[in-house]
Amino acid sequence: MKYDEEEKNIIDAYESGKMKLSTPSKKKLENIKVIAKNTFKKDKRITIRLYAHDYKGIQKKALEMGIPYQTLISGLIHRYVEGELTSENG
Repeated sequence: MKYDEEEKNIIDAYESGKMKLSTPSKKKLENIKVIAKNTFKKDKRITIRLYAHDYKGIQKKALEMGIPYQTLISGLIHRYVEGELTSENG
C-alpha cells in the first residue's frame, strides 16, 4: 500500500512511540455516533420530473454500479452541491 507524506509521518510517529493510541470515553463515543448518524440522515423528500430517456439512463447506470437509482441521483446532487461537479456554463 502506498502512503502519502502525512500518512508516513503518522506511521513513523506511532512506530517510534511519539504517538500513542487512546480509547475514547463512553460520552465521546456516544457523541461520535450521534454526529455520524446525523451526517448520513436523509430527511427531505422531493419529487422531480425527468425525461423518459434520462430516467432509463440513470437506472441503467445505477444497475451497472450496483446501487439503487435514487442513491445515484442523490449522490450526483450532493457532489454538485459540494463543488465536486460543475456545470459547463458555470
